[in-house]
Amino acid sequence: MSLQVVDRVPTLADQVYQSLRAHLRNSSVRGGEPIQEAQVAEQMGVSRTPVREALGRLANEGLLVQSRRSFVTPELTRKDVDDIYQIRFLVEPEAIRSVAARTVDPILRAPIEAAMAATVAADSAGDVKAFREANAMFRTAWLGLVSNERLVRIIDLHADHMQHARALTLGTPEVRSIVVRNLERVMEALRTGDGEAAAAAMVEHLAGAKQAYLAAVALD
Repeated sequence: MSLQVVDRVPTLADQVYQSLRAHLRNSSVRGGEPIQEAQVAEQMGVSRTPVREALGRLANEGLLVQSRRSFVTPELTRKDVDDIYQIRFLVEPEAIRSVAARTVDPILRAPIEAAMAATVAADSAGDVKAFREANAMFRTAWLGLVSNERLVRIIDLHADHMQHARALTLGTPEVRSIVVRNLERVMEALRTGDGEAAAAAMVEHLAGAKQAYLAAVALD
């Protein structure tokens, strides 16, 4: 059988899902905070059906938890954190190693450099919101060079599981300085195309992020 490929237009539920996921990623939503179907539908100007579908999809991914008639952001246990970071330690260093040979090209590297510059500027200004956004932009920029889309989805999902960690930790100047230092090491390795150094720097970056979160929620 030979069928023609059909261009897929994002459904309303897809759009609501992407919007909600971006909200969870970029805002300071904390564990246990309720997400009400009716309230989301009203704010987004849509019916409750696509919202219900989007919330169910986020719950299936573990980014929300169903609680009675509403959804809440998950409150992670120590085991949850250990499990999430075990996956991140396995996949993110390998992913960044795989793109390092390409990042010697200044054109390909430019979005990562821009994100790094934005991170440093936000830290210098003490702008927590801008720092959080720049930090996410840095990850998006280097992931944009990863050719394996399945790997990108895995990384995005498990990084998003820790989205509220950014709200808890990046407000602290000491934590931001550690993040900047570790990302600068990643950046230096990418400039020279050193995959091993990039992977090692990513391990250090993830280890620092995990420890900062555990300390912030008294799970260490």
